[in-house]
Amino acid sequence: MITVHGIKNCDSVKKALKFLQENGIEYSFRDFKISPIDCNEIKEWLDHTTIDKLLNSKSTTYRKLNLKELSLTADKKIAWLCKENLLIKRPVIQYKSAIIVGYDKDHYEMELL
Repeated sequence: MITVHGIKNCDSVKKALKFLQENGIEYSFRDFKISPIDCNEIKEWLDHTTIDKLLNSKSTTYRKLNLKELSLTADKKIAWLCKENLLIKRPVIQYKSAIIVGYDKDHYEMELL
């Protein structure tokens, strides 16, 4: 089963869910505003992607927190993701033992169809 992690009002998440629905792919959705992602899960995701891909450095939250000015190490970036889930690039699609970060239709077609 595929799990889509994100927030329901995110445009990228909406596109991902639409792709899955249009292609008849069953999924469960986890809104991390309601059910936060904990540090253990984030660290598991990092076994399959990089911190720079998972951390959304273009987000409003990133800018509001002035994180660019802090020159964060990888460990500090992880700590921020654990503390502030809205810094996670959305959606995170978890399937089998892999994840896809962000919306990328071509990648979805290769990996999920």
